[in-house]
Amino acid sequence: MKTLIKNTRRKFIGTLALGASAGITAMAVPFKESANLLTAGVNESDSWFKSIKGSHRVVFDAAEPNNGFPIIWTWGFYATNNATGSPDNDLTAVCVLRHNAMPFALEDGLCSKYKLGETFTIQDNKTKAPALRNPYYNAKDGDFPINGVDGIKKMQERGAMFCVCNLALVVYSGMVAKKLGLDPEAVRKEWVSGVLPGIEIVPAGIWALERAQRQGCSYIFAG
Repeated sequence: MKTLIKNTRRKFIGTLALGASAGITAMAVPFKESANLLTAGVNESDSWFKSIKGSHRVVFDAAEPNNGFPIIWTWGFYATNNATGSPDNDLTAVCVLRHNAMPFALEDGLCSKYKLGETFTIQDNKTKAPALRNPYYNAKDGDFPINGVDGIKKMQERGAMFCVCNLALVVYSGMVAKKLGLDPEAVRKEWVSGVLPGIEIVPAGIWALERAQRQGCSYIFAG
C-alpha cells in the first residue's frame, strides 16, 4: 500500500516536474486570460510583511510537509528564544507554505474531499494513514511526532505569520481538477476560499521568501 501511494505521488509530482510548463500548459488559456491571478493583491501582500517585528526575525521555507516539522521549527524558534530571555513580542517567525506543503494552509473539508493527504504524502500521526484533515492547524497532542507543540492557530496568536503560495494553489488545484474531471477554475476558487483564517495568500512562495528577507528575516530551509 505504501509503495502504491509513493508511486502515485511520484507520478503526480512528476507531471509537474516535467516543468512548470507541464502544469501551466494544460491551463495555458486560463493563465493567459487571467494573469492577474498570481499578482492580484500584491500591494496588500507587501504591506503584510511590514508587520514583521522584533529583534529576532526568521523566515522558514516550508516546501515539503516533512511530518509537520516546518510548524515544529516555527514553534521551536519561539520556545528557545523565550527560554533565552526574548518574549514573543520581540520575535517574528514567518512560515512560507509553498510547493508540497501548500495543503497546510487549507481547511479540513478540502483535505478530506480531495484526499490531499494521499496526494501530498501528509500522514495523520494518529491514524497512521494519509490525512483526511489538516492535523497541524488546531493541533493536539498526537498530531505532531512530538507532544507539546503549538499548531498554526496558536502560533498565529503568539505573533507567528503564515502565508501560502498562490502559484501552488493555482497549479495544483488545476492538476487535481484535471485528474478528477472537474472545472479547474471552480476548484481553484474553492481552494482559495478554504485557506485558513489569518494565512496570507502571496503571489508565490519564492516571492514571499525574498520579501521576508528584505524585512530582516534570516532564512532557514524547513523541508
